[in-house]
Amino acid sequence: MVPGLTDDLLAEKLLDLALRRGAEAAEVLQSRSRSRPVFFEANRLKQLESSAALGTALRLWVNGRPGLAVAYGNVDPEAIVDKALAISALNEAETIDLVGNTGHHYPNMGQEVPVEQLIEWGEGMIDRIRTAYPEVICGVDVECDVETTRILNSRGLDCRYSDATLSSYLSADWVRGDDFLSVSDGQTQRDSLAVDTLVDQVLQRLAWAEQSAAVESGRMPVIFTAKAADMVWETIQSALSGKRVVERSSPWSNALGEQMTSPRITLRQDPAAGPFSCPFDDEGTPTQRLVFIDQGVVTLFYCDRAVGRTLGGGSTGNGFRPGLGSYPTPSLYNTLVQPGDKSLDQLIAGIDNGLLVDQILGGGAGIAGDFSINVDLGYRIHRGELVGRVKDTMVAGNIYTALKNSVELGSDADWNGSCYTPSVLLEGLSITSGQ
Repeated sequence: MVPGLTDDLLAEKLLDLALRRGAEAAEVLQSRSRSRPVFFEANRLKQLESSAALGTALRLWVNGRPGLAVAYGNVDPEAIVDKALAISALNEAETIDLVGNTGHHYPNMGQEVPVEQLIEWGEGMIDRIRTAYPEVICGVDVECDVETTRILNSRGLDCRYSDATLSSYLSADWVRGDDFLSVSDGQTQRDSLAVDTLVDQVLQRLAWAEQSAAVESGRMPVIFTAKAADMVWETIQSALSGKRVVERSSPWSNALGEQMTSPRITLRQDPAAGPFSCPFDDEGTPTQRLVFIDQGVVTLFYCDRAVGRTLGGGSTGNGFRPGLGSYPTPSLYNTLVQPGDKSLDQLIAGIDNGLLVDQILGGGAGIAGDFSINVDLGYRIHRGELVGRVKDTMVAGNIYTALKNSVELGSDADWNGSCYTPSVLLEGLSITSGQ
């Protein structure tokens, strides 16, 4: 931590001052971060950075009315409390529901690595790409980020943990006459990066794109690679939100215990799995292993404390803030889709005429499930083989309908952001080609 960045007792001071100023309950959420990103541009090291930050959010209640104030770095406790009290006077009263009597310093997760290692990883990735494709222009971002989260409240809660994560992003731009191809992929891990795996994935895509192919418009099977499949699951994640159930905006509001997708689909979360695991949410509720869809049957909605109280099942440990200046809301920290038995090559081999989608442009489907996406990087499948890269192609359909039909999941599950997903084969999607 940068010396003088903050008062280490700021959280305690805020809590004490809020109670002395008339708050009946108060909570402080602090996030400290240190970041060391390394940037490569046009095949060369461009920039090294180092930064540190601290954000502090005070939430208090006066006569049940909530007030929230946020500050960064060195701050005056009086000013934060004054602001939270002023905001409290503008809000309606609510039920105060705080986690109590828990003091726990959870084990730190992940290991920091020196800048020299980040540079070595970046240089190694570029060297491998350009050895295979000398004309390709590479960009790389490699970063080590350490974040410490602490929650303290007036009911005796005091818990914290630190998390060191490593991330890398690799892009390869290939210009051939009038044809411009950009292949990119990223990775987030703890302790060490599997840079060879990341490079292998980009090299594979470049090799697949060496030839061009045309695809016909019509309905056909589409494989979304693990890199693109999160588009499929975003809609399902939204449908499982307890908040949407309370608002009746989820089409699955009455689906608990019902078969809503193919039996091949099981979706869960695991607080001990992957680089996005965490021991507690932003309300201090411990996270837990949960299954939301079990072989196609909806078994649970995820909730924060307020939504869980409304639905009657309590919090699932999914109360997170989109930002320090926001109130907790039901959110997922990781999502794991149970893989299938077939490799990506086997999924491809089983298709006579179809499409493999690896990168998309624009957003995915909304809560209604309808989507129409531009394929940024995709390949035609013909008689069980990839025969070339397609251009000017769109894919459309409905997520809920597609997941009820014949679905196959690959065995190649990987982390795509906070979603651990395999490749997904969906039948009967609509293809529109401008070729």
